[in-house]
Order: sequence, then structure tokens, then C-alpha cells
Amino acid sequence: MKADSLKNLRGQGKNLLMITSVMMILLFSGCEKESIIRIGVAVPQSGDLALQGISTKNAVMLAADIQNSSGGILGKKIQIIAEDDVCKPEIATNVATKLVREDIVALIGHFCDRATIAAMPVYQNNNILVISPSSISPELTLEGNYSLFFRTIPHEATQAMLQTKFIAEYLKAKRVAIVHDKGFYEKQMATTVKDGLVKRKIEVVLLVGIKTGEADYSDLIGELETMNPEVIFFSGYYPEAAKIVAQSRKIGIKADFVSGDRLKDPSFIKITGKYAEGFYVSSTIDISKNPLTIQVKRELKARGQDPGNYGLQAYAAITSVFNAIKRSNSTKAEDMAKVLRSESVATPLGDISFDKKGDVVGSGFIIYQVKNGRFVTVDW
Repeated sequence: MKADSLKNLRGQGKNLLMITSVMMILLFSGCEKESIIRIGVAVPQSGDLALQGISTKNAVMLAADIQNSSGGILGKKIQIIAEDDVCKPEIATNVATKLVREDIVALIGHFCDRATIAAMPVYQNNNILVISPSSISPELTLEGNYSLFFRTIPHEATQAMLQTKFIAEYLKAKRVAIVHDKGFYEKQMATTVKDGLVKRKIEVVLLVGIKTGEADYSDLIGELETMNPEVIFFSGYYPEAAKIVAQSRKIGIKADFVSGDRLKDPSFIKITGKYAEGFYVSSTIDISKNPLTIQVKRELKARGQDPGNYGLQAYAAITSVFNAIKRSNSTKAEDMAKVLRSESVATPLGDISFDKKGDVVGSGFIIYQVKNGRFVTVDW
């Protein structure tokens, strides 16, 4: 055989070997992909709310690790793909698009209402099931636009009604000032509380939005001092609340402060210090004696972590997803959604399910107060 022919044969052999190798890689990649169930997590991992977001992600990671240690689901391992949305709508939509390309079957998130609202059309259009542990804007469920959206926390209107009743009946306030941070949800909460108070003939002496990230809120504090309200209702997050509360107390403002679940976070007490004493917040029911709650907290502590404000809601969310996959024997969004709406599952929040709109059934709000540096329930 001529040298050129031998050379051609060798070249063809190398090409065949290369093609075979590539095919084998693709085959094994496909097998590996088929043996994994991907679930996304979208929370702030940078910015002011990173601590809350990371504790939420950690709870999801723990649940996945425990599930994988017992063999996964349907013979497949769970893979968590976590992305940082910084709680910003424009970033949230990009994160949603990226996660869809990662072939996730469900999402735990987003964390902030504005981010969730921005990203939901992406998930809905791509048939991805979503369970948020912290987004409480009523429109996400009550308007019926998102058949694949669920949440493990009650919506804002439920919380606002409780806050209004507490201010009127327990604190017996006649003059109330309302401050919010201009966020979509935060402004909505403030407006709902205002309307509820006005219906009860309680005077709202101030309704104002503030700019977030300010180092000093002296102008607002001066206005509050002039208005002399008996209660100051704040709708926002702990970085701003800590400054407003501390600055108010330092100049002698004695009004009761009331806020929502965004502030039921150890970070708020840590930053605000002694000025946090007496602060009231509404948040989900006390689940500290639930055996699964105790177990999850213990497991997180062993990792040097804590559940933060929404970690237990996130653990409940992914537990619900796991149960839906098992019970439906499917990772199709519609199949999982049927299970979520029809069956209860044991979680750190208690036994929960979801109504036809996607709102949680089995969890509600109560009032807490900061006493001796910790949140305790208010018996009223």
C-alpha cells in the first residue's frame, strides 16, 4: 500500500476516533443530565439584603443535601442552582432567563416582591413552577395571572389587616404616622394600613416615602417629632428601620413602632441595639416547638448557619416541591401544581398545602415584640 494511502487511512482513523469520543461525551452528558433534577434559587446574595438572601439559600441547600443523602427523588439527585438577583427587577429578569436555560424544573424565589413580579412572566411562559418564601404582594396570586406561582407565606393584605387591628385595638392609637421606603410592596402595604386606619376613624397624621440607603434621616425625624404620633408604622427593610428607630429614640420620640415581617430578623435587633426594645412586628405564627423546625435549626447550626427570617419558609417551599415530584411521579409543572393544591405536606411551618390561587394554607401571621433583645409573641 502506498504511503499516501496509509497516511489517509490513519487520518480517517483519527477522525473516526475523535467523532466517537465526542459522541461518547455527549452520550454520557445526556445520561448525567437525565439523572439530575435541577431546582433554581433566586435570592439576593449581595447588597443590603444579602444576609437574608443567603440564609434563605442555605436552608434550600440543606434540604437538598438531606434529600440526596436518602437517595434523591425518583432515582435522581437534586442539583441546586443559586443565582443572585440583588432584589432588583432588571437583574431578576436576567436571572430568570438564565435559570430557564439551565433546565430547572422549579424555582424557590424570588425573594423581594418587585423582583418576583418582574421575573414571573419568564417562568410562566416557560412552564416553570415557582414557590416564593417571602413575596407577599396580593397581585401575584389574587389576580390569577400566574397559575404556576405559589408561596409559603400569606399575602400582604392578610398581614395589613392584622396590623391595622393591632394598632387600633391593642395600642388604641388615635394618631398614626406611616413611613415606607417607596418599594412596590412597601408602598402597597403602607397604603393598605392607612386605608384600614381611616375606616376605623384613626387619624393618619403623616404618609411619606423615604429614599433608601441614606445615612441620616434627620428631616423625617424632625417631622415625626412635630406631628407627635402615638404610633409610627414603618413599611420597609431593616437597614432603614434601624436608623429611623435609633434616631427617633435618641431625640426622645416615645411613639410605638409597628412594622411587618421584613423586620423580624436578628440583624435588625443587632444593628438597632437597645433602641429596638419594644418594637412590634407582624410575622408568621410561632413554630419554635414544631419538631421539624427544631431539627432544621439544629442542622443549620451544625453548619454554622441560621434560618434568618425566611429560611424556614424556603425549606417548606422546597419540601413541597420534593413531595409534589414524588406524589406525581413527574417533574412537569402542571403535575406538580395539582399535588400542591390537593395534598398537605409536613414542613417546619406545620402541615401546609396551597389553595387554587397558590396561597399557602396552614400558616398565618401574629404579632411579636422585641423584649430583652429577642422577639417574643404578644398575647392580645
